[in-house]
Amino acid sequence: MKSLTVFTPTYNRSYTLGRLYESLATQTCMDFEWLVVDDGSSDNTKSLIEQYIKWNRFPIRYIYKENGGLYTTYNTAYANTDTELSICIDSDDYMPENAVELILDKWQKDGSDKYCGIVGLDFYETTNQPIAGYFPDKLKECYYLDLYQKNIHKGDCKLVMRTELMKRVIPQIGFPGEKFFNPVYMILQVCDDNPLLVLNENLCYVGTDNNDRMSTNIWSQYRQSPRSFAKLRELEMGLKRSTLKNKFRTAIHYVADNLLAKNKDFFKDTRHKIPVVLSIVPGIFLFYLLKFKK
Repeated sequence: MKSLTVFTPTYNRSYTLGRLYESLATQTCMDFEWLVVDDGSSDNTKSLIEQYIKWNRFPIRYIYKENGGLYTTYNTAYANTDTELSICIDSDDYMPENAVELILDKWQKDGSDKYCGIVGLDFYETTNQPIAGYFPDKLKECYYLDLYQKNIHKGDCKLVMRTELMKRVIPQIGFPGEKFFNPVYMILQVCDDNPLLVLNENLCYVGTDNNDRMSTNIWSQYRQSPRSFAKLRELEMGLKRSTLKNKFRTAIHYVADNLLAKNKDFFKDTRHKIPVVLSIVPGIFLFYLLKFKK
């Protein structure tokens, strides 16, 4: 069995997969497999991956599923992964040639049950620089939520997760008709109890073809999946690592998301009465901003 699974959610992105494939085929360490989860593509993704499999340069698995959104591809990926570690590389991104080697060397040297995985860097392909810069030099480990709460690193980063921990929190259950349920919902659950090892290295080049990323057009996503975002906010308010400031920020979003979802029972539904009741007025203002923002 390989040590690492690189899984790629994809939807009608066959034109970007070639670069990722080549980056995997030229890794300095081949102790990995590539799992492609096709979220209902109608282009030539299947035939392309079948061709890659025939070339037999490294282990590849392909799973086709009905279109359901990014979080459902995470559910499928982790349900079909048995390696110790796993990393998601988007279909328009690619890995530097030593990424797998860096990950496995770091885990072999410092990894243990104490950690839920590794956090590394995403790089801009145009400048070859890390998004939002490097981690602090002396930072050896960090809780995921602290990266943002303590202003340690505010940009995108790359997570390598212990697969067994991710399997404990799947499937992520969404809502009918809502596809923009961020799979960070699973990450937050796993990373609340254990820190991440910090790897101050490039693990992924972020592609420029990102028009359909989760982070793009976030205002529209709020409106299209309000119940999903409300569920995410409810989770985040209850995290052990969540600061008081973050609880109130999240409570404001919780109120606004529920108003978008036309859920009048949101106060009864929450386990966090105090921050929610104190956030109703700013939540109403955010609701109108989300409703009319273009």
